[in-house]
Amino acid sequence: MGSDSHGFQAHGFQAPKGTRDFYPAEMAVRRRIERAWREASVAFGYDEIDGPAFEHLGLYTAKSGDGIVSELFSFRRQGGSDDYALRPEFTPTLARMAAARAAQLPVPVKWFAVPNFFRAERPQRGRLREFFQWNVDLLGLEGPAIDAEVIGVAVNALSRLGLGPQDVRVKISHRVAAARLVRALGVAEGSVAAAFELLDRRDKMPADEFTKRAAALGLAGDALARFEHAVRTRVPLAGDLGALAAAAGIDASELAELAALREALSAAGLAEWCELDLGIVRGLAYYTGTVFEVHEASGAERAIAGGGRYDGLVELFGGPRMPAIGFGMGDVVLGLVLADRGLLPKDGAELLPRPDAFVVSAGDPAADAELPRLVARLRADGFHVRHTYKATRNVGKLLAEASKQRARFAVILGAELAQGAAQLKDLSSGEQRLASIADLAAALRAGGG
Repeated sequence: MGSDSHGFQAHGFQAPKGTRDFYPAEMAVRRRIERAWREASVAFGYDEIDGPAFEHLGLYTAKSGDGIVSELFSFRRQGGSDDYALRPEFTPTLARMAAARAAQLPVPVKWFAVPNFFRAERPQRGRLREFFQWNVDLLGLEGPAIDAEVIGVAVNALSRLGLGPQDVRVKISHRVAAARLVRALGVAEGSVAAAFELLDRRDKMPADEFTKRAAALGLAGDALARFEHAVRTRVPLAGDLGALAAAAGIDASELAELAALREALSAAGLAEWCELDLGIVRGLAYYTGTVFEVHEASGAERAIAGGGRYDGLVELFGGPRMPAIGFGMGDVVLGLVLADRGLLPKDGAELLPRPDAFVVSAGDPAADAELPRLVARLRADGFHVRHTYKATRNVGKLLAEASKQRARFAVILGAELAQGAAQLKDLSSGEQRLASIADLAAALRAGGG
């Protein structure tokens, strides 16, 4: 390993495991996804917010319990006494912010955010230690129509990215209906939350371990078989709720909340995207009603998005009772699904902004002098303008550089400057004509014509 003239040892560093470097092409892909998120949010009337990248550790343990600490990047400032953690999700920050200004906020509160998050866990496909996530939340109103609106925001963004109901499925459930199911199967009231947590994790543990834990909660023998059948039964939104109730071994009237949500989703034009699935419960204890997840249609990937209603969380952080519903959609799994469907270019550079003009000097001293002045004027007029930093005077090579940078036009400064003109070349069609320097901005706006 070498050293520099000051004696410092040279090191080769890599990005930390579970993180990503975003070079221009990768950044362009990320911005493509984020643009769809922001456009969908704005279309539905949501305003963007953000919060700190780290919070007091207690903010997360208050919501999720002390067990979450092992999943966090936590730290204590040297010489200090407060414990902090890099944010693993946004809902606690949002609830804290809402509680702090609850009296001044309009109703409903409609917020979205696109921060980065951190989780101290083993990196694997679809799950990294740092990721970006779109969060959408509506606070202050409740009812199935409100739940359907929030789900509609997620669907709108997926549609903007080119995905359709043949590619992704929104799996809908309701915690109240799911609670009736597990109680009907013999789970005690005090163990319902534990049953939900177990159900949420059933595909992440060995079958024998799941059976053992289920039996400890009262789900054994025939009850466990009925439970397994119920949570693996999917019903199209327009399908028969009776079939879902029969699979669960309960009366259809026990699914009243799902019936109301189904009507609201149909009215919102979302029926073909959604299906009913009592196996979706979202393991976190703060969910109170509607819950949903967005999955790739074949089930080959982790959930693309997930969320639900959390009516008591703002109150937990010192605010008034404020009904709320929201979801998070991460960029990692979504990016995998989009790439698999051919909805992202193989070379993200295709998504980089295209220069309006690439200005070239043909080598004349007057052209060399005019180039920086023209570039400055065009940029002041709002154009994306580039020029070479190479020493070559070979116009052919400079035009090749302009094409490589995907410029729309090349402006070639040469002998025509004496008449106040330049050559304007359309790099797509190859057409070239003489254009007045004074009228160049108008010619670029008109597409070169």
